[in-house]
Amino acid sequence: QVQLAESGGGLVQSGGSLRLSCAASGSTFSLYDMAWYRQAPGKEREFVAGIRWTTGNIRYGYSAKDRFTLSRDVAETTIFLQMNSLQPGGTANYYCKTETKCYEDSWGQGTQVTISS
Repeated sequence: QVQLAESGGGLVQSGGSLRLSCAASGSTFSLYDMAWYRQAPGKEREFVAGIRWTTGNIRYGYSAKDRFTLSRDVAETTIFLQMNSLQPGGTANYYCKTETKCYEDSWGQGTQVTISS
């Protein structure tokens, strides 16, 4: 099983930036995909950005395009989400998710991002 530790959330003003990190440990040899999701109060969890660990291919959700950048550190089995030009609508709990080659999903505890207007 994979364990995840997210960090980097906090309070930022509208237009500001934050960088989230998600470090994976445990059965990382079987990693297939790592991704960020977010969930705002009263809303469904939505996909933000993800990377196919085996190929490095990155994909973005609609809310992330042109403002967010996902990157990774293979040696540390960590992904990062650089978020720029943050808007109040982006206030949410941001979760890291992994999928293994055995189709096992793991979720982190989440890191809160609050954007003030």
